[in-house]
Amino acid sequence: MEREENGMKKKKIGTICVQGGYVPENGEPRQLPIYQSTTWKYDSSDEMGQLFDLKKSGYFYTRLSNPTNDAVAKKICELEGGAAAILTSSGQAANLFSIINICAAGDHVISSATIYGGTSNLFTVTLKRFGIDFTLVDPDISPEELDKTFRPNTKAVFGETISNPGVQVLDIEKFAKAAHAHGVPLIVDNTFATPVNCRPFEWGCDIVTHSTTKYMDGHAMTVGGAVVDSGNFDWDQHAEKFPGLTSPDESYHGVIYTKQFGKMAYITKCTSQLMRDLGSIPSPMNCWLLNNGLETLELRMERHCANAQKVAEFLKAYPETEWIHYPGLKDDRCHALAEKYLPNGSCGVIAFGLKGGRDRAVRFMDHLKMITIATHVADAKTCVLHPASHTHRQLSEEQLKAAGVDPSLIRLSVGIEDAEDIIDDIKEALKA
Repeated sequence: MEREENGMKKKKIGTICVQGGYVPENGEPRQLPIYQSTTWKYDSSDEMGQLFDLKKSGYFYTRLSNPTNDAVAKKICELEGGAAAILTSSGQAANLFSIINICAAGDHVISSATIYGGTSNLFTVTLKRFGIDFTLVDPDISPEELDKTFRPNTKAVFGETISNPGVQVLDIEKFAKAAHAHGVPLIVDNTFATPVNCRPFEWGCDIVTHSTTKYMDGHAMTVGGAVVDSGNFDWDQHAEKFPGLTSPDESYHGVIYTKQFGKMAYITKCTSQLMRDLGSIPSPMNCWLLNNGLETLELRMERHCANAQKVAEFLKAYPETEWIHYPGLKDDRCHALAEKYLPNGSCGVIAFGLKGGRDRAVRFMDHLKMITIATHVADAKTCVLHPASHTHRQLSEEQLKAAGVDPSLIRLSVGIEDAEDIIDDIKEALKA
């Protein structure tokens, strides 16, 4: 039986993709309007003052909130099954906000070691300069060893549903149980799986992030990110760990976010404090374009996964393939986890290596015709990247392996073209 919310049957993912976030009233535009304005006009000073005191909801400056942006954030929140969400200018900004909303100098975070190289650098280099320490762990770590990595000052655990670029599936329940045993939230980047194929909140995750630049946009048109809070983590139960949420915020009239906003506390603080001070807001136009991409997200994910399965099976059978990682393959290291967390499909990204290593990978990519070499991943067009030469080129061989990035690794992002044409292009490049 379908779950009900407010007396109504809960909508399915495909319907939320199309209808979520914005419901026009009588005589209003059917398409989500673009509120391309920095400011809003009010008739009295007191009315605007109440907005600044967080005593009244409304719009006054787009850096803090905008009706177009909020409608799209609401749609993504509905897709994830969360309590509240905020959009950011990029996926990197989303991951940054998710951490510094609850961490400060002197705090510690545990993270999967196989996360995207840019996120790893953000954590272990940039945030380290700001006094936040990170411990990177193998996602296959045993529960007992994971437990030993926690410290008194640990404030969060972080991972990716499907790692970029290694395509490794995270055991969400294992990391959630460990986090909760130590009174901290689990934050999961759900970019590659999207809420179409995985809803981490249903497995114990507390906060989800996204690079909406990828499958959610789906057309390589806009850079953006999102942070979604489940509303399930009890910040007050661990008040001593999270004073920014549970004690007065002197920068905002002494508001105590958990007392005044309940399940909205985490996102309200993220908006009124971090977005106010750091300003990583997406433009209303970009949010409007993102909304158009979201409308076809379920349809595209089905095609991405179907195409990637065919390509993965072809590469698996190709004699010159040294190794391949794709959760849909039955003998893949993560197939059992994928069946548990991703029963409807994982994503369109494949990681593989050719005999001949790094040099062979580069030659193969240079001979592709239809498939393009691009920094991007997870959109309608098939593209390819060699992380050791591109996104991770600042890392040593040892650092690459620690991050789960074999020097021979080719990241193939399978698009929604005809699978036969994709495979034909790969065949010709392999022959060359």
